Parts: sequence; structure tokens; C-alpha cells
Amino acid sequence: MYKIDYNKPGHFHFIGIGGVSMSGLAQILLERGFSVTGSDAAESTYTDNLISHGAKIIFSQSADNITDDIDCIVYTAAIKEDNPEYIQAVKSGIPMLTRAQFLGQLMSNYSESIAVAGTHGKTSTTSMISQVLLELPEDPTISIGGEFAPIKSNIHVGDSETFITEACEYTNSYHEFYPKYSLILNVEEDHLDFFKDINDIRKSFNKFANNTIDGGTIIINADIPDYSEIVKGSECNIVTFGESDKADYYPKDISYDDFGNAIFTPVYKGEALDEIHLKVPGIHNVYNALAAIAFCRVFGIDMDTIKVGLEKFEGADRRFQFKGSVKGINIVDDYGHHPTEIRMTLEAAKKYPHNRVVCVFQPHTYTRTKALLKETAQALSVADIVILAKIYPAREKDIYNISSDDLLKELKNLGVESYYIDTFEGIEEFILKKCINKDLLITMGAGDIVKVGNELLER
Repeated sequence: MYKIDYNKPGHFHFIGIGGVSMSGLAQILLERGFSVTGSDAAESTYTDNLISHGAKIIFSQSADNITDDIDCIVYTAAIKEDNPEYIQAVKSGIPMLTRAQFLGQLMSNYSESIAVAGTHGKTSTTSMISQVLLELPEDPTISIGGEFAPIKSNIHVGDSETFITEACEYTNSYHEFYPKYSLILNVEEDHLDFFKDINDIRKSFNKFANNTIDGGTIIINADIPDYSEIVKGSECNIVTFGESDKADYYPKDISYDDFGNAIFTPVYKGEALDEIHLKVPGIHNVYNALAAIAFCRVFGIDMDTIKVGLEKFEGADRRFQFKGSVKGINIVDDYGHHPTEIRMTLEAAKKYPHNRVVCVFQPHTYTRTKALLKETAQALSVADIVILAKIYPAREKDIYNISSDDLLKELKNLGVESYYIDTFEGIEEFILKKCINKDLLITMGAGDIVKVGNELLER
């Protein structure tokens, strides 16, 4: 496999350079003195940024884009084997890396590499840790799955030996990573279009855990059933966090302010640490913060600095993000699409100032909707009113005999006031007629449901 060496900057070509992740990774190379070219279907703010940093981008894909002076080609999972650039790259014999392989190679250039994994909470926890790291004199390199306000991007290129990234389990892409510090936030059923079942998922996380380099540390949620199986075989230092004093780190005296933001005291092996007042809501963020605290203390950061960082943290993009108000209706957007995420977000919303919690939910993928139908309905039932959009297909075709109508039936069976409206325009008109002053409207899902709130605010 091609090895990226920061001391020998070469020419990299990215097929599909315009995505949020690929563009960020390309930017790291540009700022390290590499030559970067790429191709994509259309211009975007991400491609504009790369061009301003010196990248050469072609907005079409052709075999002619693969030139002899390219040292390595990086491509996304969305690129198929019939892509003309992919075909030419194979013919030419130029070394090729998937996005995950490339990210793993980047990490190997940093002595202090950190990977944050879990079924959910990755972006928030990575962002929390990043906020603390930014308080240090040493400037970290950061790769996050969404926009992060303090760095005004999803990527920050630092000049230290510290690199932090999210580690996604889908298609086992995180198996390409060999970090010094691994965080495992939770392990639940998801991505069942790829994994067979929960046992298959647990085996995948075990492989990820065992990729942690010798002498490193694994920080894991002790509330994961039989969590010791997940870290079995590892020779690393194991640090746990969780709900009870069976974990190394656990919370006590949890309370909430008037906006549902959590206040708690972290405890380490019976020793109470400084009280933390978060600026993000929900019990789930208490445990995200505990994971961040556990890592930061292992990393050698003092509690005063950790407290400052966590109390500055105001959330990650699309994670209970307040967007604005229209006609007295407060609009929040959230990425939640798994039942656990949905429930936690809606329970957090109940502690936020509101008349009624109205959730506009866009189911994400046919396979997830079908596999977790009843669990999703149960989670959504926390809301006072649920409005369903069409299923967002992402990478899938509509061949699974499932629709939002099936989810609507489950909600009706639970006695939830619920509606299915198949266009965003229809949803927006319904909201303006249905919602009243002081209602809290949450647009929720991993697709493009955020457009509903944005359109309402532009009216």
C-alpha cells in the first residue's frame, strides 16, 4: 500500500474531491506542501476553498484527468468501477487509496493520533475534545464529520503531533486506522445493509479496538453489554466511563438549566472532580463529555483546562442546533436518525423552553427504517406531534417494500398525533398552519430535512 510521507510531498489526485470529507483531507495535503488535483461534478464552497489554497479541480470526470505525474489517487466509496478516471487509474498502475485508507495513512504521520468511534455521538465527542485541545499551546490537526464553529470548517490543520478524527464503522472503514488513542462511545444495531447483526457489529468494534497501537489507550463505555468482549485481545490501557461507579469515570448530581443544558460533577474512581456546566442539552451529552474528560486526563490535560474547553463548547453542526424563529416558532435542527439518537434528542427538547415539541422526521435509508421500524416509532413518540417526510434513500434503491406510511401506522398505533406529507413544500405549509407561538420545531434526520427549517426562516 502507498505510504504518505510528509517529508516527501508528492502529487495526489482526488476522484470526487468536492465532498465535505474528501475536500478537508485534500486541504491537509495542500497545507503540507503537496500538489493536489481533483475532479467532481459541480462547484461548491468546498471546491472554491481548495482552489483558493492552490488545488487544480476539473468539473467533469474523464480518463484524460489521470496524468503520468500523479503519485497517488484517492477515491470515495461513491466512485464505481465504471468511472472513467477509476478505469484509467487501474490501467496506468498508479497507486490508489480509498478515502478510509488515505485517512489512516495521514494518521500514521502523527505520534498522538486519536480516533472516536461509536454508533452515535462521534461528531459531538470529537468536537468536545477538539475544543479542549484548542486550549493548548500545541495546535492540533482536526477532522470532524460536520462544520465546527471554532475552526469555521470541518478541518483544521495544526502544526503539532496531535491528530483527531471520527472513526465510522460503516463498511469497516475504521479498520484502516491504527490510532494511539481509541474511544468507543457505544455499540448498537445500525448499518444493517452492511452488517449481519449486532454480533457482527461487535466483532467489527473488537477489530477496531485491537488496531490501537501497543502502549496506547482505549476509552470505552462500560454500559455497553459485556464491554470486555469489545476490547478482548488488546494489550492497551483500558479506561471506562459510564452511568455507575463500576466505571472509572461516572457522573453525579446531574441537573439541567432553563435551556436543558446539563450540569454535572464527573467522578473518577470515587474522587469528585470540578463541576461541569455544559452549553449543550441532554443526558447523552453528559456521557459524551465524560468520554472527553477521560481521554483528556489520559492525554495529560489538567482539569482546569478541560473545564474551560467543555464550558466553551456550544455544539456541533446539526446537533440540536438552534436555527432561528419564525412567527414565534423556535426551530432546531438535529442529525439524529437512529432510535437512540432520536429519543435522546427529543428528551433533551422536553427540557428546552417549549409549548409543544413538534418533530419533522426524515427516515434515513430503507434498510434502517425497515430493520428499526418499531424502535424508531417508540423513540419518536416522545414528541407531541410528529410530521414524517419521505424516506431519504442515500445510497439505496427503493426495493425493500417500506415507506414512511409504515412508520406512520406504527405511530398511530402508539396514539401519537402524526402525519405523513411527501413534499417539503407541503410540510412547510402544514407547519405554518399547525404550529403556534412558542412551539419547538425540530427538523431531524441525516438527509436534507434541514432545508425545511431553512426555507421557513427565509420566508
